Amino acid sequence: MQNELLLMMPGPVPMPERVKNAMSRQAINHRGEEFGGVYADCVRVLKPFFGTKNEIFILSGSGTAGMEAAIANIGVGKKIVSLVNGKFGERLAEISGRYGELTAIESEWGHPLGLDALAEALENGAEVVTMVHNETSAGILNPAAEVGKLARKHDALFIMDGITSIGGDHVAADEWGADIAIVGSQKCLAAPAGLSAVSVSERAWERLSEKRPYYLDLKAYRKAASKKPMETPYTPAVPLFFAFREACLIAEEEGLENRIARHRRLADAVRAAAAAWGLELLPVSDALHSPSNTATAILYPDGISDSDLRSGVKKTGIQIAGGQDRLKGKIFRIGTMGAVGTYEVLATLAAVQGTLQKLGYTPAADGVSAALEVLV
Repeated sequence: MQNELLLMMPGPVPMPERVKNAMSRQAINHRGEEFGGVYADCVRVLKPFFGTKNEIFILSGSGTAGMEAAIANIGVGKKIVSLVNGKFGERLAEISGRYGELTAIESEWGHPLGLDALAEALENGAEVVTMVHNETSAGILNPAAEVGKLARKHDALFIMDGITSIGGDHVAADEWGADIAIVGSQKCLAAPAGLSAVSVSERAWERLSEKRPYYLDLKAYRKAASKKPMETPYTPAVPLFFAFREACLIAEEEGLENRIARHRRLADAVRAAAAAWGLELLPVSDALHSPSNTATAILYPDGISDSDLRSGVKKTGIQIAGGQDRLKGKIFRIGTMGAVGTYEVLATLAAVQGTLQKLGYTPAADGVSAALEVLV
C-alpha cells in the first residue's frame, strides 16, 4: 500500500478517521428517512458557518459545479461583472462569460480588487457581481462586505465564492449581502472532494433565470429539499454525503469561533516562519485586503526552483502546493485548513526549512522557532 502523504495544500486536506470511516458502509435508499436526516444535519451545521438563514442545498459536484449553478440560475443573459485577482476569480469570470454579458475587472494576481471600477460598472447597469472571498491561488482574503455593500447599493445580485473560507474563517453571507454563497466539501470542512453547498437568498429566487440548466437547476433542488424527508432532485453521491455529515458534525463539536481561531493561529505561524526565513508573501495587503488564513502564498527566493523545493518536501512525506498558471514557479503555498493542527504545521515548516537549506538557501532566522512562539 502506498504511504499516505500529509496534504498541506489549499485542498484537498487530510480527513479525520471518522470522516473516512463514514464512507465505509452499505448503500441506503436516498429517498428515505435516513438520507433525509443526513442531508438535514449538513444543512443545520452549515447555516452558521455560512452566516445565513437562507436555504442551503448540497450538489453532487465539486465547488466548480456550485459556481456554475450560481451563475446559470441567476446570470443568464444578464450584465455580469467579475472581480478577478487570482485563478478562481478568473474561473468565475469564464463561467459568467458562458451565460451572460461579462465585464471582468482584473487586478494583478494577489493584488487588491478594483472596487472603483466595480462601482463604475454598477452605475453603468451591471446586474450581477461575482467575487472569490478567499483567493487561495494568490493567498489573499478579499473584502466581501464592501463588495456586497456596493452590489446592494445598485440593486445587483452578489455571488460569493466561499469555497475556501466557509468553515475556516469568518463568513457572514446575509450581513454581507451575498445572494448566493458557495462552499466545497474538501476544503475547510475536511471532507472528501465531490460535493458543494450553495445558499440562496430570497432576492436570488425572485430573479431566477427562466432558462436554467437541468442538473444544476436550483429550483429543482428547492422543491426536493422541501419534502419530508429531505431529498435531492437527482441521485446524490450518498457515500460523500455520509462523510460530509460527519465532517460537519466534527466542525460543530469544535465550535465555529474555536475553528476560526485555530485556522488564524496556524496561518499566523506560517507567516511568522516565512518572515523569519526572510521570504516575502505574495499578496499585497491594504485596509480591505489581507493574507488568507487558510492558504499562505510565499514568493520563492532567487535560485530556488519550485520542483526542487516541493519534491524535497514531498520526500519527508508532506505535500505542499506550487503556483498556478501565471504564478507557476513563482510561489509555493502552504495550506492551513481543515483538520490540521500544531503538529502538522510545525512538521511542514521544518520540512520546508530543511529543504531550503539543502538547496543552498540560508534562512535569515529559524522559522520553526518563530512559528512555535505563535503556537505555544
